[in-house]
Amino acid sequence: MVNALRQILQETSSDAATLDSVAVQSSSPTQQGAFIDIKNVSHHFAQNHKNGSAESNANLPVLDSVRLQVQPGEFVALLGPSGCGKSTLLRLVAGLEPPSAGHITQEKQPIKQPDPSRIVVFQDPTLFPWRTVRDNVALGLQARKVPKEQYVRVDEALSLVGLTEFASSYPHQLSGGMAQRAALARALVNEPKLLILDEPLGKLDSLTRLTMQGELLKLWQKAGFSVLLVTHDVEEALFLANRVIVFSPRPPRTVAELQVDLPYPRHRTDPRFVQLRQQLLRDLGLSDVT
Repeated sequence: MVNALRQILQETSSDAATLDSVAVQSSSPTQQGAFIDIKNVSHHFAQNHKNGSAESNANLPVLDSVRLQVQPGEFVALLGPSGCGKSTLLRLVAGLEPPSAGHITQEKQPIKQPDPSRIVVFQDPTLFPWRTVRDNVALGLQARKVPKEQYVRVDEALSLVGLTEFASSYPHQLSGGMAQRAALARALVNEPKLLILDEPLGKLDSLTRLTMQGELLKLWQKAGFSVLLVTHDVEEALFLANRVIVFSPRPPRTVAELQVDLPYPRHRTDPRFVQLRQQLLRDLGLSDVT
């Protein structure tokens, strides 16, 4: 993951939360998010097989003719079983590698390489331990040789995620939730049009995760960027996203697409929320789970 972060940079030179809900007030976006168009994208991994002295090559399919659009400012969540290719799709959208077939565009322009308008936040915060929180957040600006007068964005990003008082701290001095906030600040400082989230809250404890879901939602509503989220948490997808896409096992196909017809803030005890949760569990083949 650190290598992936470095590739992006090189190529582009605890608030209280209740268990039931996190109250988030909607606000008007301040910038336009990206329009992403994924057209018939397929992808495979090359594999070498040895049988005695003989060696053969084979392709392992991981994506099969995926079609998906993310509208400007939309929050889209991807759900599906582990290993079905969701994270691979995020890598392709980020421009970390090209698809084997099909096309991915941003504002109708082909995505061919990483770009600061598309920022990835991984499950691990991937903070560099020898750098302070402020220096970690400033990493993208430094790699792109952004003029020093624009470094005020670092302090603004730290303020947005509530880490101003910890700007001079080091990663080992942060809790898991605070470290993930620092990773979000590092993404936000680049003023992305698309935030690509690969299970960013997956390793947090349940209480911190609920809090971070609310904070992430507030950041999205305030900034207006588009979001593409991979999660295995049905409730998280329903709580955050405008739309939820359900994938089948690898190579994935879309088995369901759910428009979440609930206003923000959302409450997990809302009867409609519970109904949508049951619907998604059925779509995932987990109808016996309550």
